[in-house]
Amino acid sequence: MTPKAILFDCDGVLVDSEATAFDLLAEDLAAHGLQLTRAEMEQKFLGGTIGGLFTVARGLGADLPDTWVDDFYARMYARLAQGTALIDGVAEVLDALDAAGITYAVGSNGSDQKMQITLGQHPAVMARLGGHLYSGQSLGCPKPDPGLWLHAARALGVAPADCVVVDDSPTGCTGAARAGMRCLGLAEHDDGARLAATGAEVIRSLRDIPAKIGLV
Repeated sequence: MTPKAILFDCDGVLVDSEATAFDLLAEDLAAHGLQLTRAEMEQKFLGGTIGGLFTVARGLGADLPDTWVDDFYARMYARLAQGTALIDGVAEVLDALDAAGITYAVGSNGSDQKMQITLGQHPAVMARLGGHLYSGQSLGCPKPDPGLWLHAARALGVAPADCVVVDDSPTGCTGAARAGMRCLGLAEHDDGARLAATGAEVIRSLRDIPAKIGLV
């Protein structure tokens, strides 16, 4: 059945921000005694919050200072502001949704400020989102808490069963399952096994979405 709403994650789904964040994180962790590969960081931290990352990294032996979270946010925002590209296919997917009368929103574990910095570099896309940008941090229900996706659905006036979530992290896909929503797990860089394990349907590109939801 064709959904009435699509709920997008932001980082790694709409904007190509994760490489920048992980590069900075690798530098920081190494400087504080913890060496992790990109694959290890993705497994441990993808889809989480910086506060949660701080706790886990300290538990793994990183001697991060108490001020690290705020400091990391400031430096990450500065890097992202230098240029954050859209993920391939964003405009085309929004065109297809608009043509079909399907509404959409964004639900991110990133902060409101981060979404304004990254999506704000693309005013045409930002305008189309109609102010429906929701942060799990601001709402107090970061993924995998289903509250973020449920809040976005309520804001659009759409029942959970009529929503489809698009996320690239097991955290976000798990939140969708807990919210009773169908989920498309975007796996552009691996086999998608971790997303499939949550019950998500794995897609390789945003361009796969129209066919998956019955528009073509």
